[in-house]
Amino acid sequence: MTGSVDSQTPKSKLNKFEKFKAEKDGLAVQTELEHFAKIGWEAIDKTDLEHRLKWLGIFFRPVTPGKFMLRMRMPSGFITSEQMRVLAETVERCDEGNADITTRQNLQLRGIKIEDIPDIFNKFEKVGLTSVQSGMDNVRNITASPVAGIDANELYDTRELVKQVQDMITDNGKGNSEFTNLPRKFNIAIAGCPDNSVHAEINDIAFVPAYKNDKFGFNVLVGGFFSSKRCESAIPLNSWVEPSQVVGLCRAILEVYRDNGLRENRQKSRLMWLIDEWGLEKFRLEVEQKLGQTLEPEAPKDEIIWEKRDHIGVYKQKQPGLNYVGLNVPVGRFYAPDMFDIARLAEDYGNGEIRLTVEQNVIIPNIPDSRLEAFLTEPILEKFSIDPEPLTRAVVSCTGAQFCKFAIIETKNRALAIAKELEAELSIPKPVRFHWTGCPNSCGQPQVAEIGLMGTKARKDGKAVDGVDLYMGGKVGKDAQLGTCVQKGIPCEDLKPILRNLLIENFAAQPK
Repeated sequence: MTGSVDSQTPKSKLNKFEKFKAEKDGLAVQTELEHFAKIGWEAIDKTDLEHRLKWLGIFFRPVTPGKFMLRMRMPSGFITSEQMRVLAETVERCDEGNADITTRQNLQLRGIKIEDIPDIFNKFEKVGLTSVQSGMDNVRNITASPVAGIDANELYDTRELVKQVQDMITDNGKGNSEFTNLPRKFNIAIAGCPDNSVHAEINDIAFVPAYKNDKFGFNVLVGGFFSSKRCESAIPLNSWVEPSQVVGLCRAILEVYRDNGLRENRQKSRLMWLIDEWGLEKFRLEVEQKLGQTLEPEAPKDEIIWEKRDHIGVYKQKQPGLNYVGLNVPVGRFYAPDMFDIARLAEDYGNGEIRLTVEQNVIIPNIPDSRLEAFLTEPILEKFSIDPEPLTRAVVSCTGAQFCKFAIIETKNRALAIAKELEAELSIPKPVRFHWTGCPNSCGQPQVAEIGLMGTKARKDGKAVDGVDLYMGGKVGKDAQLGTCVQKGIPCEDLKPILRNLLIENFAAQPK
């Protein structure tokens, strides 16, 4: 069975998304891009424009009509300087173009015009870039350790494994109709380090390092997700797999989800809803049937034993004489000149590699000891610091209302402004993970933050104003847990003193 909808679901009960997917596969618009470029965005069929183009990573943004967002696929967050330069050229040709690093280690480009897409895609293909299957009901960017292969403390180098999973899902970047009609989006993470740099607990499938009988493998978690209606941590599948089994298990779980996932109510279509309906044991048995083998029980313990690292600063690599340097990109946004500069740094000081993190930052690896001092004098480090202030260092934000139609409030500019103001007033002894999201869809992941802020409308003096719901208690790394909402409907203009008091009372901040 390929990407057809569950034959057990009557067509009359399918939601509108399932109906248009049944009419025409999202990947079908691949052959129509030249035509779309000629007729212009306003003449494109509405369903193709607003939905099917997302299968190619092209997002119509009603907030900026005629200027599209383009979401890339970058497994593990890895990119070359040559690829970064092509992306910088793409942004440079756009009016008010910019790029955002996402919480899934990839890049979103803004300001793209539909008439430029064929040329852009041709240039992408020449340097090995793709945006295929990066939106709608597809498997999103696969996250993994951003220091895979260079971290002296890693347990397993996940780079090749992540690439194999992506190639299976996307047919080596060409697009794979086997997995273009999932009931909803789907996230996969593969951890190879002891600090849970992938936020395993918020993924539909997560592979967590674990030893069994002195042999390395992964314990498997399933079902983690955030949505506007429900947020759940992933739960153990009670399965342990060797690295060679990871691709096959991903395929089996995806096929079970594709063929049986709930499609009537789009708010109840993520993987965890199917697990709820079936029970974990039935789900596991169905996966084993697809896999064609019985899964081994999970290892008694995993190897997530550290607190989460953010990789900002200078670090020795496992390779003697080499270093990686993590740069803080405040709220993950940069522009074409920044991107060209990052590409140049990677070439002049490293071997052309660039890595992105789930905290929306950049790593330049493979810098020799002899070049490190010169690297640290580069002017761009004044903008993208290796030793930022504690709130700026750990602030994460979704796109916000500037570009996203779902966002209720602007986030990126507001998040950075408040962080700077608080840093000017307080001495804060250590970084505080400070996440903003513009709406309940939780793209900014406030539930994993120590302080999380979710956009909403609040009431003040009888009027509706921009506001936030406040989340506290999120923990990542060892013993990860989701935070909870502790206060609703705080007007944004009243937020700063509340945050100031929280930092003093809960995080040992002191007035300057």
